[in-house]
Amino acid sequence: MTVRKATLINASGKYLKVILTVLVNAILARILTPFDFGVVAVITVFSTFFATLSDMGLGPAIVQKKDLTRSDIDNLFTYSVYVALGLSAIFMLCAFPIAAFYKDSIYLKPTFLLTISLFFNALNMVPNGMLNRDKKFVTIAVRTVVVYVVSAVISIWLALHGWRFYALVAQAILSSVLQFIWNYLSTRPRIVARPSIESVNKVRTYSLYQFAFNVVNYFARNLDNLLAGKFMGEVNLGNYNKAYNLMLFPVSNLSGVVSPVLHPILSDYQDDPEGIYRRYMRLVRFLWCLGIFVAAFAFLAAEEIIGILYGPQWEPCVVCFRLLAIAIIPQMINASAGAIFQALGNTRLLFLSTCVNTVVTLAAICIGVFAGKSIEVLSLCVAISYVFHFICAFWFLIRRGFRFSAGRFLKELTPEIIMTAVMIAAVLLFPFHTDGLVLSLVVKTAYILVIYAAMMLLSREFKLFKLK
Repeated sequence: MTVRKATLINASGKYLKVILTVLVNAILARILTPFDFGVVAVITVFSTFFATLSDMGLGPAIVQKKDLTRSDIDNLFTYSVYVALGLSAIFMLCAFPIAAFYKDSIYLKPTFLLTISLFFNALNMVPNGMLNRDKKFVTIAVRTVVVYVVSAVISIWLALHGWRFYALVAQAILSSVLQFIWNYLSTRPRIVARPSIESVNKVRTYSLYQFAFNVVNYFARNLDNLLAGKFMGEVNLGNYNKAYNLMLFPVSNLSGVVSPVLHPILSDYQDDPEGIYRRYMRLVRFLWCLGIFVAAFAFLAAEEIIGILYGPQWEPCVVCFRLLAIAIIPQMINASAGAIFQALGNTRLLFLSTCVNTVVTLAAICIGVFAGKSIEVLSLCVAISYVFHFICAFWFLIRRGFRFSAGRFLKELTPEIIMTAVMIAAVLLFPFHTDGLVLSLVVKTAYILVIYAAMMLLSREFKLFKLK
């Protein structure tokens, strides 16, 4: 299966979910308050950490290691069950220190409930790896849409009936449970009485660095929510979190369409670095060209996007979203880099680059929270840190992963760099002023489209959209 075919299959489910997600978020944002979203965002920081611990790097290891037998899979699944049980028990006990840390007992019940989500997310790791290894992208796409629709409909119903943030908790629980049921019926992993440690040894080195990367990456991506919730309050956190998730929306739904299929496909070429590089560089240029338009549009039309999607109560997150839009291009490209480290079989470099990036991210977040003391300064600091992530990750990938020169890499990206500079100038010099959110959005969209189309034609980069 080619990257193009796998991407199209993944996109079919992904973009249907995009449409549904926009609709569901717009509905929930009008029913629930920033406080409700802030409460769930705080707990999600901790539940995500435990989910990261439960992953153990098994999913990517199952994809990469072609010599794993069915018996090995069953052994790994059995170990994942033990880990899921242990971590779920610990997470449930952590409800009390979490409530004490934020000095509010409101966090107790949601934390207890999200233990269910954590347990089933942990069980999903091995089945997800099996589906990706076997390139069952159609199954994954259908599952994604069906599970989201069912969990979202129930979440909206609960929100309408006054369940507040419990509606968001219910959506997370239902999503993990339904996904596990679907995955289990598709892959049928078994629990064995005496799992062999030899199966773990086959993936130990690879999965260890993948696991270490996941843990470090968790802190880099969640410390902002952790500190903002503690020192800025739930309302500020809710506004920041809404802006951040909206920034991630194009990242996860554009580069996120391609990234999940990269490792399963390119792992077949793990002994041909030049072949992986050629295929990947075309993808990097493609993602950069997409990111140029999305980032410019998000920066210029931040007020209109948030006003139309979420309503006036979310106005405080407009500036945050505009500043975070700076990070869209590097985020879109960075999202695909991890799969290439994995395909090269070098999760050690992935871990090292993430360690460097994490130090920078932690410094940026601390400056934003403690020195800036506002969600706007925090947003700017986070955006700048992601630009640095791009520089660092690709230095490790190109220079130490592929062992190619940085000059070769930058030369191939010259058209994209020039286009980015032109678009920045166009956004900063925007000449129109219109009243009304809808009319303003139309005018700004047309303006960005005209400039973007002209650059694509002049550079002839439109050929990249014939993705192979």
